[in-house]
Amino acid sequence: MRAAAPPRRGRSDVPLNWLTALRSRLSRAALGFDAWMNAGLYDGGRSFGDAYERYAEVMRRRFTVRGAKRLVFDLASEGVTLGVGGAVVMLILAQPAFNQTSENWLKAQDLAVTFLDRYGTEVGRRGIKHDDSLRIDEFPDVLVKALISTEDRRFYEHWGIDPIGTLRAVTVNARGGHVQGGSSLTQQLAKNLFLTNERSLERKINEAFLALWLEFHLSKNEILKLYLDRAYMGGGTFGAAAAADYYFGKNLKDISLSEAAMLAGLFKAPTKYAPHVNLPAARARAADVLRNMVEAGYLTEGQIQTALRNPATPVTRSRDISADYYLDWAFAEIKRLADDGKLGRERVLVVKTPLDLDIQRRADQAVETVLRQYGDAFDVEQAALVTMDPDGAVRAMVGGADYGQSQFNRATDALRQPGSSYKPYVYAAALATGQWRPDSRVVDAPVCIGNWCPANYGRSFAGAMPLWLAVAKSINTIPVRFSIQMGRALGETHDGRAAKLGRAKIIEISHKMGITSNLVDSVSLPIGSAEVTVLDQAAGYAVFANGGKRAKPYAASEIRTSGGEVIYRHDTSEAPPEQVLSTRVVADMNYMLNKVVEEGTGRKAQVEGVKTAGKSGTTNAYRDAWFVGYTGNLVTAVWYGNDDHSSTKNMTGGSLPAMTFHEVMNPAHQGIELKPMPGLESEKTIAAKAAAPAPAPPPGAPPGALSRRSFEVLNGMVGLFRAAEAPPPGKAAFNTLGDKTGMR
Repeated sequence: MRAAAPPRRGRSDVPLNWLTALRSRLSRAALGFDAWMNAGLYDGGRSFGDAYERYAEVMRRRFTVRGAKRLVFDLASEGVTLGVGGAVVMLILAQPAFNQTSENWLKAQDLAVTFLDRYGTEVGRRGIKHDDSLRIDEFPDVLVKALISTEDRRFYEHWGIDPIGTLRAVTVNARGGHVQGGSSLTQQLAKNLFLTNERSLERKINEAFLALWLEFHLSKNEILKLYLDRAYMGGGTFGAAAAADYYFGKNLKDISLSEAAMLAGLFKAPTKYAPHVNLPAARARAADVLRNMVEAGYLTEGQIQTALRNPATPVTRSRDISADYYLDWAFAEIKRLADDGKLGRERVLVVKTPLDLDIQRRADQAVETVLRQYGDAFDVEQAALVTMDPDGAVRAMVGGADYGQSQFNRATDALRQPGSSYKPYVYAAALATGQWRPDSRVVDAPVCIGNWCPANYGRSFAGAMPLWLAVAKSINTIPVRFSIQMGRALGETHDGRAAKLGRAKIIEISHKMGITSNLVDSVSLPIGSAEVTVLDQAAGYAVFANGGKRAKPYAASEIRTSGGEVIYRHDTSEAPPEQVLSTRVVADMNYMLNKVVEEGTGRKAQVEGVKTAGKSGTTNAYRDAWFVGYTGNLVTAVWYGNDDHSSTKNMTGGSLPAMTFHEVMNPAHQGIELKPMPGLESEKTIAAKAAAPAPAPPPGAPPGALSRRSFEVLNGMVGLFRAAEAPPPGKAAFNTLGDKTGMR
């Protein structure tokens, strides 16, 4: 049989054989490269292992340490390891502190600003140029030695932090001697330049790193001069030169030893030892300073005897009103204008502010008196207050109980929960939708969003009521229901998602009205769980007082150069205010918030003869208490609480805050032209209309029928009598994140 002939290759087989051959060659090359790499790594590993073994053998033969020496070397090795790790941690901790020095910090306050009140009277100065009048070699030697011997005896020896001085202070304090501080002068300067008086571990860590930074960048004399120029000395004065003039009427270079000792005693406790406040305490402190100078070796016992027998006597000076919190905030506002380029290249400025010293005096006295009389009873230590015109012109500001003890401004910088004083933003958003009016029927009944169910005091609910009454009684469920219903109006049917949409609307209108802080969106936001500032609260309520326009707080009515040239006017340099609420919404809100003062939780805030509106607020565990209110002339926001967020003893917004509001606003409205509140008639207008002849009844009305206008006038008068004869409040009832409904 004939064998089958082999198949013939066609032309189409050539490319296939070529690709197969190429693939085979590449595969063999890859395998070869892989084998080479494996062999190389293996040989290299063996070589490295052999080398390490030889190295280890040499180290064992020549550097073997036994006994006590090995313990030392082991400890040193561990110390190096821990030191490197500690250095990395310290570097991480130092970043927040060093970030504060990212700008040209020494020239950050190069403005020299003289502030005038609304009537053109000088009220204070701020700025580095104001304190830069003397060189360090021109400061009296006795003052420098008194300061160093009392505050930091090892100032010229340490490197910014003085462990020895700190240990000595701890030892003296533990023995019950004169209480000493452990911070060096450099640390105190770091706090004055970059930080606040907040008592926290973070602040102390930043203070320590900034002290090291200052020591690296400045000489000891430069640090000392900055401290002498920047320290607060009481009486509204900054720096030793200003204090010498204020307390003794002298140039700093002319002070005596006893006067230098009294000034040196002011640096750490300017309010406590200010001679115009407590002269015996100031003299006792000066005597301690003189003895410190003897202990430090600067003086002998004989040299201080004359100063001890003839203590310093300050010039007669009353406790003038010094609006330090206001001026600090105003200076920051001027720097902002300068940074925005609105002041050109001018750095020496005269600023006319809206500050009203009469209202400022009343505000300071009201806060001081209330805290002195009721602070212990309510276990409250701090307060803040802002009074402004409805257009945003700030008239007065209280940033804390004592500026000398703490320069931290709680009116502008502290974020606190507003409680029920936030509800007007919710109601404004709801009324803006057109679904509700003050007489709309709402239902106080259980409502839940997920697992969260807000409740009123006693877990009871009042059922159906008009909206204005729900506002007056500070019902908690209604704002939450409104958040849900506003979301449903946008097409969402699920309660949780609808509430989120509604809260978005509330946050939006809050920001439009003046809240600048970040409002955290949570289910409890409608009843005041987000955080705001006192200044923002005053600005937000000013929208109700001015007819619906945004009222941005401002501190400069007019700014002039040192030569008198006007370079800025608020009324012409700033854009016109934006209309954020309609006049109808404003009128309805004013009607309801007026009911809060006349018939609800804010009765203690009533201003005699003046239509007043407002809202109280109290947060969980009584940590924060608010009253924010207004008339047609002024807006005032008041807060009481504690810096550490600790609870007070059942203090509500209807108690101390409402009382303080009354103490400030009542005299502020005496002898001025009263402006009507938008949408509400004043009591004088009601009385005038009541005295006027009644209009004729409409045709066809039965005999003796009252016209609609006459009925409204009589109804208004009935409301006045009812407010005047209101019985004492009954048992207080607390709403979660709300108010005691029985408090005035």
